[in-house]
Amino acid sequence: MAATAGGTYRTGGMTAEERKVIFASSLGTVFEWYDFYIYGTLGVFLAKYFFSTVPANVAFIFTLLAFAAGFAVRPFGALIFGRLGDMIGRKYTFLITMTLMGVGTFFIGLLPSYASWGIAAPIVLILLRLVQGLALGGEYGGAATYVAEHAPQNKRGYYTSWIQTTATLGLFLALLLILGIRTIMGEESFGDWGWRIPFLLSGILLIVSIWIRLTLNESPVFQRMKEEGKTSKRPLSEAFGEWSNAKIAILALLGATAGEAVVWYGGQFYALFFLTQTIKVPGVPAQIMIVVALALATPGFIIFGWLSDKIGRKPIILAGFLLAAVTYFPIFKGITHFANPKLEAALASSPVTVVADPNECSFQFKATGAEKFTTSCDVAKSALVNLSVNYKTEAAPAGTKAQVKVGEQVLDTASPDFAKALPAAIKAHGYPASADPAEINYFMTTVLLWILVVYVTLVYAPIAAWLVELFPSRIRYSGMSLPYHIGNGWFGGFLPATVFAIAAATGDIYAGLWYPIGVAAMSLVIGFLFLPETKDVDIAQT
Repeated sequence: MAATAGGTYRTGGMTAEERKVIFASSLGTVFEWYDFYIYGTLGVFLAKYFFSTVPANVAFIFTLLAFAAGFAVRPFGALIFGRLGDMIGRKYTFLITMTLMGVGTFFIGLLPSYASWGIAAPIVLILLRLVQGLALGGEYGGAATYVAEHAPQNKRGYYTSWIQTTATLGLFLALLLILGIRTIMGEESFGDWGWRIPFLLSGILLIVSIWIRLTLNESPVFQRMKEEGKTSKRPLSEAFGEWSNAKIAILALLGATAGEAVVWYGGQFYALFFLTQTIKVPGVPAQIMIVVALALATPGFIIFGWLSDKIGRKPIILAGFLLAAVTYFPIFKGITHFANPKLEAALASSPVTVVADPNECSFQFKATGAEKFTTSCDVAKSALVNLSVNYKTEAAPAGTKAQVKVGEQVLDTASPDFAKALPAAIKAHGYPASADPAEINYFMTTVLLWILVVYVTLVYAPIAAWLVELFPSRIRYSGMSLPYHIGNGWFGGFLPATVFAIAAATGDIYAGLWYPIGVAAMSLVIGFLFLPETKDVDIAQT
């Protein structure tokens, strides 16, 4: 039964208009996520051409701004475009966000380097990145609301699940195109100028998306509210200034989107980071395994979206939180076992100890990547984490410079040779510099990565429908967008930095998993106790 502008419902299958709504909304959102991801995936080249010759104090400011655009700015985009979406309509607002994202990405591909433009180049890059972050903050809420308000009431989870595939498909598209272009061009040409091609391709994607979306009509629920004069004149005040609505936003954040975000980032982004940075799997095979896992698991979005219409949004999402909390440790240890067995053996047989003044040991949370941790204890611990070495900490008298004990060998951080001596000592005790491609069990590693992405589909597939159904129509765009982007931009965005800091503090390369496990467990409890099941809510009447 689908809502009409008059508030009635029809029965039957998906209409041609509804298929076009889902296709156009999903396609545009795939391209927006693609735009967002290629910045991160190609970050090493952006750093080379825009930041490497910037003075250190200026580079620090740029790094802060780049971080803000990627994560912290997204909730502000949700506020800006959520307000517009509740006042002027869903369709025109996500047309604006899509255009901003595509234009920002295209011009990054054209932007001259620091060597050509000087200080103007990184400044413009950051401005374009800020535009991207703000646009992404407004896109998701608009697309999800638009599709949900067109959907039959008993198929809302299924219809909106197509939107949920877009983030993973955007990542998949970004990785696939980058791998293909690098393979065709070769590393040298790609590093010189070929890295710009994925950014420039967004111009074509933008034109196609705008053309398709311009053919769409406004959401029937919003159109009816507009005709009846019931649209909100102050959606932000209604959504977050009135406790009845603000309470829903807080519970949606803590009981749904925070947990969804850490499982989403943990199962895709952190999994790739863990493969390449922690257990030292070479970049190309790691990306290929992630791409295969994404491709195999993506149908889960549709399956679990459809299932949520039958049994509810809440049990599926909470099941994902529970599975992640219970199985993350054995899965990530299993990935080490199958992808780098020599590292697994070294971790078990060659203990390392850091002897340091406890007052010199910081919690190395690198929110922006530019923070400096320079004490001898921090230098030792950071170096060991980067080498994927577990260690124990032993207290030393105040003022003592840190030492690292590797078996019977003692290395002093005050030594000018420490940076070279430590990797050599670690290697001598069986720690491999990288995973041996001949020893990687590609099948089993990919299976474990696939399981992680299946968890992503459990928590992500029904969440758009759940969020849409939690909020009244007049403030729906604003109400759902802010908790979604705080959850994903902050709880999810801080995941890599938090995981690294926990690993450095504890001396255990797996200890950082307590962060996604803890957040998922929090959302499991809060969601179970305080959030309602909503699959039977009539969103046209709220």
